[in-house]
Amino acid sequence: MPRVQLLQIAHARSGDKGDASNIGLIALKPEHYPVLVEQITAERVKHHFRELCQGDVARYELPNLHALNFVLQKTLDGGGTVSLRTDAQGKTLSAALLRMEVDI
Repeated sequence: MPRVQLLQIAHARSGDKGDASNIGLIALKPEHYPVLVEQITAERVKHHFRELCQGDVARYELPNLHALNFVLQKTLDGGGTVSLRTDAQGKTLSAALLRMEVDI
């Protein structure tokens, strides 16, 4: 079973909602969506961002879009208006998620 980075089968967008980050993960092809559903769990995303995410991670499935949406609570050090982090809006988190590997 080949192992690939998510960026080979999906694309992603991310942003902020206060102190939470929102990451959308979209399959490039419909046949890759089941791989995302099976392997990219909220727990795995929480572990992937363990040094940034201090809160819960929720996963929402959007099968009609072949996409998953993740909301990572307490991830942006207070949010864009108060955080001193380089990426206070979480815009780079989508690129970081796409480095995760999956089996296809």
